[in-house]
Amino acid sequence: MFERILLPTDGTESMDAVVETAADIAVQRDAEVHVLYVIDDRAFLTLQDDMKSEVVSELEGEGEAATDRASTRLREAGIDVTAEIREGNPAEEILNYSEETDADLITMGTRQGDYTKNMMGSVSQKVVARANVPVLTTNLAAER
Repeated sequence: MFERILLPTDGTESMDAVVETAADIAVQRDAEVHVLYVIDDRAFLTLQDDMKSEVVSELEGEGEAATDRASTRLREAGIDVTAEIREGNPAEEILNYSEETDADLITMGTRQGDYTKNMMGSVSQKVVARANVPVLTTNLAAER
């Protein structure tokens, strides 16, 4: 149990708590961790193609930084890591990636405080409600 852990990240510093949780579980279980960053394309569907490509390029850079940060910490703990960046609806992409990789645990952050300021809360709610595997959430609102 818990051989493949999926760790979606938004790249914020508060995600460090989730990375630490995933690392702790992975070390105890000798599990691999898949770090996933999803570019939420819903926010710029109406942009012109040239503007959209600029936005996507910038967000890909943020995704690389986010996945590199988490991956580095996990590798320092001796954990096998795979990182990926996807584009789409975050909850859908997390659920799809979980199934594609046969993840048996998803560990992610949630911001139970103010959902209007950050969509991660609604994403985590959707993942918890629809995932076919256990989802361990860490309240990032308390990490501010």
